[in-house]
Amino acid sequence: MSPVTFEHDFQALVAPLRRELIAHCYRMVGSAHEAEDLVQETLLRAWRAFHGFENRSSVRTWMYRIATNTCLTALEGRKRRPLPTGLGQPAADPRGDLHRHHEVSWVEPLPDSVVWGSPDPDPADVVVGRDSVRLALVAALQELTAQQRAVVLLCDVLGWRAAEAASTLGLSVGAVTSTLQRARAHLEKSRSAEPAALDHEDPRVAALLERYQRAFEDYDMEGLVRVLTEDALWEMPPYAEWFQGNEDIARLVSTHCPAERAGDMRLVRASANGGPALALYMRGEDGVHRAFNLHLPVVTADGVAHVTAYFGEEHFTALGLPLELAADGGVPTVPSDGGV
Repeated sequence: MSPVTFEHDFQALVAPLRRELIAHCYRMVGSAHEAEDLVQETLLRAWRAFHGFENRSSVRTWMYRIATNTCLTALEGRKRRPLPTGLGQPAADPRGDLHRHHEVSWVEPLPDSVVWGSPDPDPADVVVGRDSVRLALVAALQELTAQQRAVVLLCDVLGWRAAEAASTLGLSVGAVTSTLQRARAHLEKSRSAEPAALDHEDPRVAALLERYQRAFEDYDMEGLVRVLTEDALWEMPPYAEWFQGNEDIARLVSTHCPAERAGDMRLVRASANGGPALALYMRGEDGVHRAFNLHLPVVTADGVAHVTAYFGEEHFTALGLPLELAADGGVPTVPSDGGV
């Protein structure tokens, strides 16, 4: 086989799998940019081994085996990626000091465009389920050992038989079965503590997000209290503190947020982790609205129940959002090919 034909055949087989492999690696490691790097490493390993691929399994299964073991190698000796609510500390005082912890590798958001290619993909083209990359699920997965994560993802997300997972991971079928039971028990415990989020296409989601956005843009703290559930959670990496209760969250915003009046904040709609995201821009002394933080809300029938607000310009860049808004008030369009 000539080098040109070899490369053409390889690319034709693996290129359609790239987005779902990124989602798989993201679920394993909790980092969007690292998942991109791991998929590149996966493709390199697959390229080197392609001559030996004998079609004993599908290309998709073969690539997932390589990707899973690439992730496991990368995770050796690493600490898990948490969110502030997973650090084991109690809810903080909203009037207290805030502490940035840049030395912690936090669970990162995943831009929808990285997996689906556009904010509104054709349902027929969606291979990765939106529920499988929910931030709450990815954060819960990071609490498992790397091997437990791999077993859960192979068996429960990809639907592999225990024997297939065992072959991939170099384990016995019994070891896979017992590992899966322990991992499922932990995830079920985490799932039972989660609020029941509405489907992203539910019309109530749009209405509640409109109220949420208006509360910030109008600097309406009473409105913010009303749109949040009574026991809502708020966390904001890289700050280690987290907060609970709609009143405390509004108090946090009024105490620590630089905004002072209506118009100081503007929110732009985006999408991440299979759900809505809102990019908040803060007005500076020169009147320019600049990137401040990225909100990933969990919307329930009772209101917004959980917000993870990420600080860092890199999150705006990852979603293809500008770091400054136009003075004319125009809303930017998020490019469909935005990447990590």
